[in-house]
Amino acid sequence: MTNLRFLSAFLSCSTLVSCILASSANLQRRDGFIPSGPKFVVYSASAVDEGVLPPLYEIQGFNVLNLAFLQCDGPYGQAKRWADLPIDQRQQLKAQYNAAGVSLVVAAFGANDLPTTNGLDPTTIAGTMAQFVLDNNLDGVDVDYEELELMRSQAGVGETWVSTFTQALRARLPQGQFIISHAPVAPWFEPYLCPGGCYLTVHQNVGDLIDWYNIQFYNQSPDPGYENCDTLLYNAGGSSVFEILGHGVDQSKIVIGKPASTQDMTNGGYMDPAALGTCVAQAVGQGWNAGVMTYQFPHADTAWLSAVKGSSFNQ
Repeated sequence: MTNLRFLSAFLSCSTLVSCILASSANLQRRDGFIPSGPKFVVYSASAVDEGVLPPLYEIQGFNVLNLAFLQCDGPYGQAKRWADLPIDQRQQLKAQYNAAGVSLVVAAFGANDLPTTNGLDPTTIAGTMAQFVLDNNLDGVDVDYEELELMRSQAGVGETWVSTFTQALRARLPQGQFIISHAPVAPWFEPYLCPGGCYLTVHQNVGDLIDWYNIQFYNQSPDPGYENCDTLLYNAGGSSVFEILGHGVDQSKIVIGKPASTQDMTNGGYMDPAALGTCVAQAVGQGWNAGVMTYQFPHADTAWLSAVKGSSFNQ
């Protein structure tokens, strides 16, 4: 009896230890990969020719790949194609891309998803989207909230929704383990544009929980346009790069977002990659070095990024 009791206790202890180790390993697998230094972000919304992810050799130099879009009623486009892959294939691809220095992130919402207008609870939606990240071997979420009319017409409603959503999302995806970026349109950093403060209020509320902003310096034509270095960097009514910096947003969070081609925008903001590279070089020369975002692959590829980066980030 004594020996059996000892053996039973030993096996129970061994099983408990195994469970703890397995749980720890599972948590470790779920930790995201976060690149250090400047962020070079490319969106993938359209199906690629082969497989699901853009081939690594075609996006060399980018270190974040945003799969679009996860909406409130589920994944679409590249987000759905990724989720539909067998688990082992997702794990293999994630390991491969992370080893190459590329984070895999899901882009949430988009222009066609209006969660606040539709009366959805931000905490509930955050929980669902965080679980999608955990269940699908992803490194985080890019919050592409685009309730443009609501932000301009209802003071504080959109700002409160986004802030609560971000807090709930971060509670499930801890900082330093998972990426949470946001992709606001640039004018939302302009003081007095929105009665509730737009993203200046969001930044004040939860900016410390957001890793960086993939700021959309496009689709705002004809004014300010962001189609030259002056409006992109210095003079855009409060929403250029250095004006946003002057509003108290840390330069390391101000990632310049641009369409890869005229086909990837709806209303202005396109710049030839070489011309954009001139502006980027100016900004780097003045202390900014957060990085560049572009929408989308395949028009944005290694050649596009090389023209935009030049030698600016090698200094």
